[in-house]
Amino acid sequence: MQFDLIAPEDLTPDDAAQWRRLAAAHADTASPFLGPDWPRLVARCGGPDARRARILVIRDGAEAVGFMAARIGPFSARAVGAPFSDYQGVVLKPGLDLTPRQIVQALKIQRLDLNNTPLSSPFFAAGLKGADESLVIDLSEGYEAYAAQRRSAGTDILQDSAKKRRKMQREHGEVVFTPMVRDPAVLDLLFDWKRRQYGLTRQTDVLAPDWTRAMLHRLLASEDPHLGAALFTLHAGGKLAAAHLAMRGPDRLHAWIIAHDDAFARYSPGCVLICDIIQWGPPQGFIEMDLGPGDFSFKRRLANQKRPVGYGYVGRPLPATWLRAAAYGVRGVAEALPLGRYSALPGKAMRRLDRIASL
Repeated sequence: MQFDLIAPEDLTPDDAAQWRRLAAAHADTASPFLGPDWPRLVARCGGPDARRARILVIRDGAEAVGFMAARIGPFSARAVGAPFSDYQGVVLKPGLDLTPRQIVQALKIQRLDLNNTPLSSPFFAAGLKGADESLVIDLSEGYEAYAAQRRSAGTDILQDSAKKRRKMQREHGEVVFTPMVRDPAVLDLLFDWKRRQYGLTRQTDVLAPDWTRAMLHRLLASEDPHLGAALFTLHAGGKLAAAHLAMRGPDRLHAWIIAHDDAFARYSPGCVLICDIIQWGPPQGFIEMDLGPGDFSFKRRLANQKRPVGYGYVGRPLPATWLRAAAYGVRGVAEALPLGRYSALPGKAMRRLDRIASL
């Protein structure tokens, strides 16, 4: 087995095509986050990945049989494009005799941090310290079949959103859904709304660094069929009520950044907008909208599939690994104790520090 660690721009067209083929073979690796085009794009956007993004190509003889992208630091590595990458993992040809330790050694690091790694592949299972799930809207049988399935599950979110849409139209004027908006000014307004929301909720402002906004603008401008961004808007009475930026793959959308004008908050315009998107998507060839991780009521009510993911690390017995093990040890003890909301504090602190470090 041969391991080649290369810069994203050095990936050959043949290897990129093979990577896409291997990733598309399983629904849990078909996300654009796990393909070749995501690391190549973010490496061109001036952030930390411009210096640190690398692609590991695994070969068996002349055949490329595995791929993984990572942002490599002095001692450890994380997902390329973090904190915007909602999936992380290695894409492998089935049946390979390979270990996580070999991946860490090939990346020339002490430790690989894992986040939102699909559990369908057992490759990193031994290094995962906890589980989560991404919530997914499966549209492969069309919108009407999806809507019928939601009704049979006892979920009324589609009907509720339709009522709020009608009420918004009665009180503010015609409600208009517009897909695939290209106007960068609309994207900037979405950023303004989202950054205000981050401030009010005291969340890390992931849009503060210039490189993050440049990356999203580049995605919006992309006409590459393999990777881009799709911007959707909802207007009421001629005024922008909500906007949603999704990652766009060949046949999948991944919900990313959504925000609304506070004047329309009582109509849940973000949810109304998602409902419009998933009606529009199937005729355009989109078979899935991935809502990503995060336990939110609207996600649970909309999703008809769950994609189990995990978080943790794999590493060699060296200081960077020991430090991470100690952090997870403290977190594990706190989460096992009956401390109410305080049990979750170490985990929240770890996630916040990781997000800050990734920016």
